[in-house]
Amino acid sequence: MTAIRRFLPGWLSTYAVLYLLFLYLPVIFLPIFSINTAATPKFPLSGVTLHWYEDLPRTPALIDATWNSLIVGVSASILSTVLGILAARSITRYRYPGRRAINGLIMAPLVLPEVIVAISMLLVMLQLGLSLSLFTVVLGHVLVCIPYSMTVLTSGFEGFDRSLEEASADLGESAFGTFRRVTLPMVAPAIISSLLVCFTISLDEFIIAFFLTGTEATLPIYIWGQLRFAAKLPGVLALGTLLLFASFLLMTIAEILRRRAARRTQNEGGLYA
Repeated sequence: MTAIRRFLPGWLSTYAVLYLLFLYLPVIFLPIFSINTAATPKFPLSGVTLHWYEDLPRTPALIDATWNSLIVGVSASILSTVLGILAARSITRYRYPGRRAINGLIMAPLVLPEVIVAISMLLVMLQLGLSLSLFTVVLGHVLVCIPYSMTVLTSGFEGFDRSLEEASADLGESAFGTFRRVTLPMVAPAIISSLLVCFTISLDEFIIAFFLTGTEATLPIYIWGQLRFAAKLPGVLALGTLLLFASFLLMTIAEILRRRAARRTQNEGGLYA
């Protein structure tokens, strides 16, 4: 038994290193091949160039797809965060029949296959008579982003000192005024973190956008279309590298804000803990 205990920590460390290499090693190749002068991603590199990055702003279709992704991302993150605030406050503040079941239904998109969710939403949109557009993509992204928003915001609301709200009410402030002037400022880091997380998820989301988009492509759909042409691959690698660093930066900021919110509410649980 003692030998097993001595062996287990070393084995787990080795497993963790191998797992991280398997997960992130392909991602490391992306920025390396994006500066290769040759169109074929292979070693050794033919040379180093930033030509593929310089060509990105000169592509009208890419600019349109970027604007579409920004519109969808901002809209989905705001709607998801607003709905997440309402749901997180309800679940953490009140006790009512079916509370756990409702929470489970909200979190269901995290465990359901995205293809099934996308096809189901497509059928619903068509039955409602909605034409596929950026609006339907926003609705799909909101459905996917709400569970993440809920998880981040619940961490901010759970440890909130309710005596502050009671003191505000005792001083004559209305319920809405207390929520606006006391509650929201206290959970502001969690709200900003939720906005960043939802925007990042929406920016990278492909399957939902693939089924629900119309003629206005988002960035993932644009990248998918470019992969059919071998000559476009270097530009896709350059664009993917920029998206990779943007996602990493946004998620890092979101995590910093989430931890700050957790410290303010004396709660260290949450999505990234």
